[in-house]
Amino acid sequence: MPEGLEKKPVDSYDVVREADKVTIKVDIENFAYTPSIEDDPICMSRTIEKLAEVKGVTNIIFMQKRDYEYDYNQTKLLDEIAQIYKQISKMNELRGYYALGGTSVCNKCLPTWHADISELVIRMLKRDPVGAYVELRRTYRMEKIKKEHMVDPRCGPCIDNYLSILNKIIYMLDRTRIVQMVKPYLAGYKPGDREVYRRIFTPTIKPDFMFTKLMSSYPAEGEELASYSVGNTDVTIFGFGDSVKYLYHMMPPEFKLDEDEYELLDLARRIMAEHKPKKSEFVDPKRMREVFYNVGRDLIEELVDYKKMTLRTKQMDELAQILVRYTVGFGLIEVLLQDEKIQDVNINSPLGQVPMFIVHADFDDCTTNVIPTRQEAESWASKLRMISGRPLDEANQILDTEIELPGATSRVSAITEPLDPTGLAFSFRRHRDRPWTLPLFMKYKMINPVGAGLLSFLIDGTRTILIAGTRSSGKSSFLTSLMIEIMRRYRILTIEDTLELPVESLRKLGYNIQQMLVAGAFARKGTAEMSAEDGIRSTLRLGDSSLIVGEVRSTEAKALYEAMRVGAAANVVAGTIHADSPYGLYDRLVNDIGVPKTSFKATDVCVIANPVRSASSLQKQRRVIQITEVRKDWDDDPQREGAFVDLMKYDPNTDQLEITDRLRNGESEILKAVAANIKEFAGNWDALWGNIELRARIKQAIVDYAKKANDMELLEAQFVIKCNDTFHKLQESITAEVGFPDPEKIFFEWDGWIKREIKKSQIKGKEEEQ
Repeated sequence: MPEGLEKKPVDSYDVVREADKVTIKVDIENFAYTPSIEDDPICMSRTIEKLAEVKGVTNIIFMQKRDYEYDYNQTKLLDEIAQIYKQISKMNELRGYYALGGTSVCNKCLPTWHADISELVIRMLKRDPVGAYVELRRTYRMEKIKKEHMVDPRCGPCIDNYLSILNKIIYMLDRTRIVQMVKPYLAGYKPGDREVYRRIFTPTIKPDFMFTKLMSSYPAEGEELASYSVGNTDVTIFGFGDSVKYLYHMMPPEFKLDEDEYELLDLARRIMAEHKPKKSEFVDPKRMREVFYNVGRDLIEELVDYKKMTLRTKQMDELAQILVRYTVGFGLIEVLLQDEKIQDVNINSPLGQVPMFIVHADFDDCTTNVIPTRQEAESWASKLRMISGRPLDEANQILDTEIELPGATSRVSAITEPLDPTGLAFSFRRHRDRPWTLPLFMKYKMINPVGAGLLSFLIDGTRTILIAGTRSSGKSSFLTSLMIEIMRRYRILTIEDTLELPVESLRKLGYNIQQMLVAGAFARKGTAEMSAEDGIRSTLRLGDSSLIVGEVRSTEAKALYEAMRVGAAANVVAGTIHADSPYGLYDRLVNDIGVPKTSFKATDVCVIANPVRSASSLQKQRRVIQITEVRKDWDDDPQREGAFVDLMKYDPNTDQLEITDRLRNGESEILKAVAANIKEFAGNWDALWGNIELRARIKQAIVDYAKKANDMELLEAQFVIKCNDTFHKLQESITAEVGFPDPEKIFFEWDGWIKREIKKSQIKGKEEEQ
């Protein structure tokens, strides 16, 4: 037992009643011990006493430098014991038994029985209910044995009465959930062993300076499946026996601090709270974070000097970063989104009662050990309103926007009452901070080399391409990889209602790119934002450009097809749309949105990307499952009239796209239309196909060299763009030299170039290490 505990019992508490929650808050700020129901029998005893005093308690919180909260399920386990304690204390049999001095003429056994009952029921039940249950059963067995061997038959009624009392108490405890839960672990159990409680009770922990709660302990029944680090955050993935659920357990740096650092952060947060950022400051969130970091860093250094603490520069830097997260940032959301394996973070209502959920690249849907509170959710909603300039209220119940955070950007969707009857809910879609590339997708088997080569050829051929797929199929990311295939000499216009495309990264990579933000599908009339339909039409007045539409959602599709019909002859037009097949795409555009059938003919190629599930449905992988051309010689129904011609189709047996017979036999009208405008390929299918194979060979070589050199940076946009530029220049020079784009000669020259580039990079890396 921690020193000082008996001198300062946990008697002072508040009862907070909020909606359907009844919370006991116990202030132990000045105590020398850390509260733990699972580890400390006195803490458990005092807690059960409180539960016996207050009806309907749903949560217990111990407040110190951090809040330790036991949730509804854990509280109810203890509440059952508290009610049994109250019931036993009022048992008529027990009171009458003592008052009459037993039932025999002899009182010889009564003092011993009285002491046993007092110890097991009055004291031990509160401190160690499992131990009390085990001891009661042991005592019951021993008394039965005594009765079987008793010498004086007059003892029988007295023993029977005592056994009846024991049996009644055992029966009550036997029905409690806590006893039911620990029964598998009672073999060899010794009263006083707290390990069984550590399997059951795990508080969520919330430092004073933050609102989000976190279950810091590892799950007792969990099987560790994977572990890795993201910066200073430890991540462990757990499975659970027969359950199909996974737990994403994170331990961020803010939960590894000592008590002095917690106190320092709390004090700094209170001081910085006096300056609440204005709406105008959120116009440039990146600049605002820099200002708050610098102010926070100086403040922490001053507080360290004032409190005569000793902290290294690195520690103070880390504290300043944490402080920014919990003042102008998004708390643990930011830590989660720094993990490149996380694709989505979902926060359901009611806040404070359910954990966050994530979609993981390797383990799909996972529960987390992070529980956001309503207070934090309200803070997020306010920041999203200021960042986006869009409302979120009863009249505007949906807000779509984007945020840029350290190490990641994210699309955010928020909903509120009355659409969500229980409050606020959020979905954060993580976007890679660097653009995707076709070689990267090849590494993850979303597309194979021939598919990548084919699409690269179609991009250079300025075709119109729609990428269709279900939610979370990777449509937007795949669209980004096709943008990397556009030569940087051409201008690109992007149109989005939520900024998901990595325009800033592409601009830094040298692209001539203009971004346009239009009103979302749920935007109310009268807002300052231009509609998506008008935005697309306006691009036709902005000069000769490739047009990239983030997502086709509604009537703006009509305007998009106007642009496609105008732009198809000269520039790439590409976008994404929700559909699961070429005909599903046609059906959505023509029958649901109202694009004229003849306008749909402006579509040259449909790329269908969908998750492919395992037989167990426990795993899914993103795959391009079809590359389909849309022919133009049809009148009423493209499906019935054979306008959809698959060029490549996914084969589940090989887990990759396979070339169809139509493509193998050169029956692609779209590819022939591209070739018709290229002197060296016109009427020469073998030359055309040789160029596609050359592109496929180059893409595969990038992946192979990256693996061989153990340098995945070779798959990133910066290097892939250099590879593409070199390919285009070699193709031009060799065509001028030999009269045609000789695939073998081009690859030979390109292969020599990439080897030299890798060698230079390796030498530079070694020099930097030295």
